Amino acid sequence: MATSIKELTSNEDSDWCPGCGDFGILLSVKNAIIASGLDPHKTVIVSGIGCSSKLPHFINANGVHTLHGRAIPFAEGIKLANPELTVILDSGDGDTYGIGAGHFVSAGRRNVDIKLFIHDNGVYSLTKGQASPTLPEGRRAKSMPAPNINGALNPLAIAIMAGYTFVARTESYNVKEQTDIMTKALKHKGLAIVDILQGCPTYNAEYTSANWLSQHTHKLPESYDGRVKNAKDANEVNRKRMDAIGVLLGETPDSMNTGVFFDWENGDTFEDRFISRGIKPPSSQSIAGKDNLSTIDLAKALDELSVKG
Repeated sequence: MATSIKELTSNEDSDWCPGCGDFGILLSVKNAIIASGLDPHKTVIVSGIGCSSKLPHFINANGVHTLHGRAIPFAEGIKLANPELTVILDSGDGDTYGIGAGHFVSAGRRNVDIKLFIHDNGVYSLTKGQASPTLPEGRRAKSMPAPNINGALNPLAIAIMAGYTFVARTESYNVKEQTDIMTKALKHKGLAIVDILQGCPTYNAEYTSANWLSQHTHKLPESYDGRVKNAKDANEVNRKRMDAIGVLLGETPDSMNTGVFFDWENGDTFEDRFISRGIKPPSSQSIAGKDNLSTIDLAKALDELSVKG
């Protein structure tokens, strides 16, 4: 089990730009793994495509670098195949909320116990700064010929309505807050998302610098409590959902909150539903006998596929 940052560090030779918020996110992920007492050998970090998705290469844990927009089903499949693993998904706003939007919404229906850490800088940085789904209308990133003509998605409000059971936001230069929120997400049983306002000094420096984020983000008021106390009380669950959505819809691009908006540990994960139906995960099934030969009988499957004359 990891006891130090050094043991979790596999490669410091990153090609991220100097000042990139991904460095703070990488440190926070390592801190959260250690704070949660996770075994790196039983931890899997899944990523898609983008600057953010290089993160698994720099952590001494199992890493899976997958396809653009398809990281969520990969992560779900890994968790369902072996529920004993802790599965972290580390990807970007374009990857998750753009091309992966269908998987992002559908994941809420299942509540697989995976954790989404989303790097949200408003642009597709790896492909030279086009507007992502979270760039507000009227903002102009460095490589854009004119201000953004599209409105921005509100990913956390969507996540709450889709069925995510832990919904939070932080920012990449605040390592202490990031670590705390990521640790809470890792300890939560159920589908968790942490949207991380990430600094991009190359293509969206004006609206994502450490100074700008410190001035335009604020911790949720101490009086705000998004945690559901009675997981079986539908009225409380819906009230907490509406409270969170109300806060999120009341924000502006120049004034955003950080913290945990919604936290409902209801125990109804997709893995639990499988168990209740007597479906064993592949990791618990034997695929070979004492003679090391396969125990799987393919005769029936082959018969179904055969062409009947």
